Amino acid sequence: MVRYRPRRLARCAAITAVVLAVFPATPALASPSDTPHLDAVEKALREVSPGLEGEVWQRTAGNKLDASGADPSDWLLQTPGCWGDDKCADRAGTKRLLAKMTENISKAKRTVDISTLAPFPDGAFQDAIAAGLKSSAEAGNKLRVRVLVGAAPVYHMNVLPSKYRDDLKARLGKAADDVTLNVASMTTSKTSFSWNHSKLLVVDGESAITGGINSWKGDYVDTAHPVTDVDLVLTGPAANSAGRYLDTLWTWTCQNKGNIASVWFASSGGDCMPTMEKDANPKPSGPTGNVPVIAVGGLGVGIKDVDPASSFRPQLPTAPDTRCVVGLPDKTNADRDYDTVNPEESALRALVASAGKHIEISQQDLNATCPPIARYDVRLYDLLAAKIAAGVKVRIVVSDPANRGTVGSGGYSQIKSLSEISDALRGRLALVTGDQQKARAAMCSNLQLASFRSSANANWADGHAYPLHHKLVSVDDSAFYIGSKNLYPSWLQDFGYIVESPEAAAQLRAKLLEPEWQYSQATATVDHARGVCSV
Repeated sequence: MVRYRPRRLARCAAITAVVLAVFPATPALASPSDTPHLDAVEKALREVSPGLEGEVWQRTAGNKLDASGADPSDWLLQTPGCWGDDKCADRAGTKRLLAKMTENISKAKRTVDISTLAPFPDGAFQDAIAAGLKSSAEAGNKLRVRVLVGAAPVYHMNVLPSKYRDDLKARLGKAADDVTLNVASMTTSKTSFSWNHSKLLVVDGESAITGGINSWKGDYVDTAHPVTDVDLVLTGPAANSAGRYLDTLWTWTCQNKGNIASVWFASSGGDCMPTMEKDANPKPSGPTGNVPVIAVGGLGVGIKDVDPASSFRPQLPTAPDTRCVVGLPDKTNADRDYDTVNPEESALRALVASAGKHIEISQQDLNATCPPIARYDVRLYDLLAAKIAAGVKVRIVVSDPANRGTVGSGGYSQIKSLSEISDALRGRLALVTGDQQKARAAMCSNLQLASFRSSANANWADGHAYPLHHKLVSVDDSAFYIGSKNLYPSWLQDFGYIVESPEAAAQLRAKLLEPEWQYSQATATVDHARGVCSV
């Protein structure tokens, strides 16, 4: 018989209070909804960040996941797109992504908005952008174009907007005369490690491509061990939401373009365009489909300190093992104001909390580099622990720890072993179940945890471990998030979409989640389906 000590009961009560305070239970008599997951996320966002609606987050209906080819799942853009092939010579997914970039840009009538992590787009990515702009300009369109990258201090001192501007103009030739171009590199806070991390291509406020894919030839194209990553493409009002988010980032960028410590800026003539999307695309496009979407981003640190309209008063968690001996203040776990201007974090927790049957997580990592950032998101781990304790099946796939670089995430992994995740999760779960043995039993019964593989071989054909860069959460074969936001603590500007569509979720499962697990399960340290439990 297990005896519960008063301190243990207090901890359990504290965790329950935190979870329920942020994600209260749905009333038993509530009317059923066709979108229970989006409803739960929207409820959390209205509590945490009501003043940022329409600026950083927005719910819209009437969207379409843009499968313009014969395959209805073509809205899912995967790199490199060669499941089961460790040589991956024919990268159908990467080719599809590049072709879609050119296709969307070539249709531009007014605006093209691009954001990514520095360095600037290069190689085949730059070719795709230039080809699309040239096609549009040669069709007689006068375009306004913005290209924004987020730059880590010092590491990206050589990221020069003027050099990128000149390269793009040279590629366009005479067509450059019809393009008004803004290019900027920005860092919103050096001391809190905050810069743009969103990856967006928005055209005319009517179509958007977003996800985790950076426009880097060296990582995705000109390599024998390409990064596995995913974007989605949609049309409809949610694309306008993405444009308004980029206006928010550009407003800060334009305001700070005179401060070379924060912003490096170049243009092809004319001044900075802080509200290009609002000015050129003032109204959302009409419905293009029937898919409901929540667009949600975050402002990191340095753009806005707090949402003054928020009445959010969370009981913030305490977990001493997340703090570094030498590190920064823990904004992820102990900063209410940070929460209010980074609604994507609450949105992702709410999506996880809304699951009733199963959760699939595919991420580079769940744990951050510590120091200087907090080790993990305690509230997220507590939600996962509560779900596992309740019998919800949870699957987590992360990048192979063999990808770890010499400096944290420099090599597409920040952990040395999967045990870093399972140990932290078991510790939080023990506070729910009452002891470590019960926590282990719950994990063995309901968890799957593995490092990523995309073929039956342990590595790419060149011997390099498989790097994974997904930022993907799926629940109950009904709703999912694809964007740039990592589940591990990171205080950046990010953006993504939460989609509720059983049809699209089924396509996501068939095209990504099932093949991912087919090959990754061989590395599992925990797999309830096969009786593996090394925790």
